[in-house]
Amino acid sequence: MTEKSQRSSILLAFLTLLTVVVIVSIIGLFSFSKGPEIIQGQAEATEYRVSSKVPGRILKYFVTEGDKVKAGDTLAILEAPDVMAKLMQAQAAEQAALAMNQKAIKGTRNEQIQAAFEIWQKAKAGLEIAEKSYKRVSNLFEQGVMSAQKKDEAKAQYEAMKATERAAKAQYTMAKNGAQQEDKAMAAAQVERAKGAVAEVSSYISETYLIAMADGEVTEVFPKVGELVGTGAPIMNVAQLDKMWVSFNVREDLLKNFTMGEEVMAYIPALEKNIVFKIYNIKDLGNYAAWKATKTTGQFDLKTFEVKAKTINPVENLRPGMSAIIEK
Repeated sequence: MTEKSQRSSILLAFLTLLTVVVIVSIIGLFSFSKGPEIIQGQAEATEYRVSSKVPGRILKYFVTEGDKVKAGDTLAILEAPDVMAKLMQAQAAEQAALAMNQKAIKGTRNEQIQAAFEIWQKAKAGLEIAEKSYKRVSNLFEQGVMSAQKKDEAKAQYEAMKATERAAKAQYTMAKNGAQQEDKAMAAAQVERAKGAVAEVSSYISETYLIAMADGEVTEVFPKVGELVGTGAPIMNVAQLDKMWVSFNVREDLLKNFTMGEEVMAYIPALEKNIVFKIYNIKDLGNYAAWKATKTTGQFDLKTFEVKAKTINPVENLRPGMSAIIEK
């Protein structure tokens, strides 16, 4: 092979190698170049849990999962026989308190007043006789006919009859006046106490009817008909789909692209369309959240923040759990 041919072969090999290096560099440049950051979140909705203050057994459901409900709709009924028994007891106590109050207001019966009056009159008659007897014995004692002992006995009898007359008169006065103001006040207070007990148990009865607190959609129903539920046990969940938002976990180095009140565009794959949201809350997720090192050797770590954004306008068919994608 001539020297010229050797040079041509070497040049061709060099050019081929150079071309390969350039192609590989270009491919690597495009392959390892930093593309847009993908931030993925999901749609959320306000939910409230329906539960009861009283334990009972599920008697009937008026809704099933997926049903739309309005505020005030009856969702379910509980059966609570022990609460009904307590209501009957409270009502009986109320009737007894009312009767006692009426008795205190009405006062003493006429027959009792008349009997007390007759006893007083009898005591007055006895007092008159005892007084006359004492005066007669005193006169005889002054004349020296009656002994001092007889005089003392007549005086003691007279004093005793005076006390008996005063006591009979007091009994008659008390019967005529009826119950004291304190007794009447106590009887009235007992009535109010009994009414309060009835109201309390009645409120428990109303808790056996589970009512929707706001418009929404039933997302979950937990116990079956006939099952027992305890106090505060969840019966069902209701989602308020008119109050939707999306939640994103954003690294600290990307947080500059998210500010309070800013509108962001998110793509919803399930609906195949972009939706505008408005950021209303940015919160540090705390030390338990994922951290990312800025360098292999350390220096400092990037924390994660939760960014919440709500829909500006209602979005049809947007459901909790749907993914939301933001490119930054």
